[in-house]
Amino acid sequence: MPDQRTRGRFITLEGIDGAGKSTHARFLAEALVARGKRVVATREPGGTSAGEAIREWLLHGAMSHDTEALLMFAARREHVAQVIEPALARGDIVLCDRFTDATYAYQGAGHGVSLAMIDALAAWVHGHCNPELTLLFDVPGEVSRERLARMHAKGKAADKFERETSGFFARVRDGYLARAAAEPARFRIIDSTRPVAEVRAELRGIVDAL
Repeated sequence: MPDQRTRGRFITLEGIDGAGKSTHARFLAEALVARGKRVVATREPGGTSAGEAIREWLLHGAMSHDTEALLMFAARREHVAQVIEPALARGDIVLCDRFTDATYAYQGAGHGVSLAMIDALAAWVHGHCNPELTLLFDVPGEVSRERLARMHAKGKAADKFERETSGFFARVRDGYLARAAAEPARFRIIDSTRPVAEVRAELRGIVDAL
């Protein structure tokens, strides 16, 4: 077992599509590196060669919602074993763009996949490895759809999740907020409707606290 005193920190970033999460993830990683921290910035689905291949199937392939959840956890198992757990054992900070909360929100709340099944898969795949801090970038569904529309107008192709209905995004957001309400010590809800400068000021405060 690694010495818990030198173990790294596992931070995840979550939010519905269009919340600005990925942009702020880059800023947060750079801010931590500027303060002399060793940072592993990664994403889900993805993070490994197998995970990136699965990502393409998930974002663009037709499949049942149960299959989506199973593939998410297959990619996650590789990700934890190959990237996340070794980095934490080295004492690094892991910044992960989405993790299991996203499966609860998207496949669970959004698509109606059994939460009991997700619970069981999470316990089996990474029961020993869970984030200590989750930053939830929160925006209403209409803001998400407006931002996605602007991105797509600039030529970014929409994946199958980004093409979902407004009702789906409302369920996903509710799923995230329910997760945050159930674990208030782990979650930090960030109002991502604010100007970027204001959000980044809040993130700097989080970095300083770390």
